[in-house]
Amino acid sequence: MTKRRNRLQIGEKQAIKLVASMLFLALSGRNLRGQSVDTSPAPERQQRKVVVSVIHRKLALVENGRVKKVYPVAVGAAGSPSPSGTFEIKNRLVQPTYYHPGKVIPAGAENPLGTRWIGLSAKGYGIHGTNVESSIGKAASHGCIRMHRQDLEELFADLQVGDEVEIHASVDPELDSIFGEAPAERETDRVLTASMAQEPAQ
Repeated sequence: MTKRRNRLQIGEKQAIKLVASMLFLALSGRNLRGQSVDTSPAPERQQRKVVVSVIHRKLALVENGRVKKVYPVAVGAAGSPSPSGTFEIKNRLVQPTYYHPGKVIPAGAENPLGTRWIGLSAKGYGIHGTNVESSIGKAASHGCIRMHRQDLEELFADLQVGDEVEIHASVDPELDSIFGEAPAERETDRVLTASMAQEPAQ
């Protein structure tokens, strides 16, 4: 009787172990299903670049291959042209201080950089504001790209360090598709006003 009882107890223990193992496996499988690896594609990083046409004197913000907005700009004058090529945004500054040999101009109405500076990988060049709003739309800068204050601040908010900036000195099909037909050969811009001629290089 005792042996039979022992055998029954052993059988019960084995049955309990078997049931426990089955429950464990079932629950583990459920947990694994709940923690399955997400194989859906990761959201794409916003592909963003700035395209500047020296001929059109315009700048376009392009996101994922589509033109988001076009802005009028000032580009480099004949004697100090804007650099052409593909560059990268290296820094972004709010209320920048202007430094020039022998001159430092803090943020404010007299600062020739305006309220924002977007520095490029071409050393010394950037996209910025201006204290001479009438220069926008002309070849009037010392190589940098100037923008109206409101336009610049809007663009600044959309850009990040590492974004690409293309500056084109001549027209091509891509520019025509963005900005329209290139203007006829421009006459030399009217002589700069005394205030513009005396401003520091930027």
